[in-house]
Amino acid sequence: MPVDSRKIDPRRLRPGELCRLLNSTPLGEVIGERQLLRHRTRAGMRICADGDTQRVDLLRYAAWLVRERHARLAEPEISEAEEYERHRERTRARSVSLSRAGRDIGPLPEVVNPQRKQECERDFRGFCERYFPATFHLAWSEDHLKVIARIERAVLEGGLCAMAMPRGSGKTSLCETACLRALVYGHREFVALIGADEAHRGVAGRPSRR
Repeated sequence: MPVDSRKIDPRRLRPGELCRLLNSTPLGEVIGERQLLRHRTRAGMRICADGDTQRVDLLRYAAWLVRERHARLAEPEISEAEEYERHRERTRARSVSLSRAGRDIGPLPEVVNPQRKQECERDFRGFCERYFPATFHLAWSEDHLKVIARIERAVLEGGLCAMAMPRGSGKTSLCETACLRALVYGHREFVALIGADEAHRGVAGRPSRR
């Protein structure tokens, strides 16, 4: 069906109308709706018709295309190797940005009791008693104090130690609290708490963050 060109306003074209108009020349198909959508996204409001963001001004669109072409011609030619290196650098920068954004947990709150915090920095027993009184509410045995001293030395100075205690005597609670203290005070950057198996790991398997 022939189109009445008198009814077409080149300054106020719908995207579909613009594609059909540009593809109606002897050159054949020169643009598709997807490509036009990409151009509209890049150009933004610069190619919209006056007062109607859903329509395109053909003259403004043509001027934008000319500027884009001249800008590309003005850019220095680069080899494929250089373009690949630029792509790698952009990818690396994006990965770094995403990684930093993921690690950003915001500003830390004010310390409620700075004196208590300072005193417990080198006192594992005090840390257990003052920060976890509900967990460590029973009196310490002599064996407990020996284990606490060994854990303290391992956290602050390094080294290995093996301990055996009866079931229910607080081994897991001491180990979990020691890991937490090592992280929050920065005594150790990475801490791994290993349980016997999946079924017995309990809260010890939950990840912790500084």
